[in-house]
Amino acid sequence: MAKKVTETMSFKADELRKDSIRRVLALTKEALEEKGYNAVNQLSGYLISNDPAYISSHKNARSIIQSVERYEIIEELVRSYLEDK
Repeated sequence: MAKKVTETMSFKADELRKDSIRRVLALTKEALEEKGYNAVNQLSGYLISNDPAYISSHKNARSIIQSVERYEIIEELVRSYLEDK
């Protein structure tokens, strides 16, 4: 049976935000590793200091990581870590 046009659809903003953050981290990790950097060390340095110099500009990674607020990245990392435990 087809849905009625007037039926309310659920929008999952949290899932979109999580997916966006994961994509940003994956792209940044890939760019850092291609340049020979340890992605964990570089991302940690960036998240702790807020200094974008920790992130290479290779593949526009610096701009990509700055498109998301640091606190949102940290929240998602903590959430993901605790859910895996």
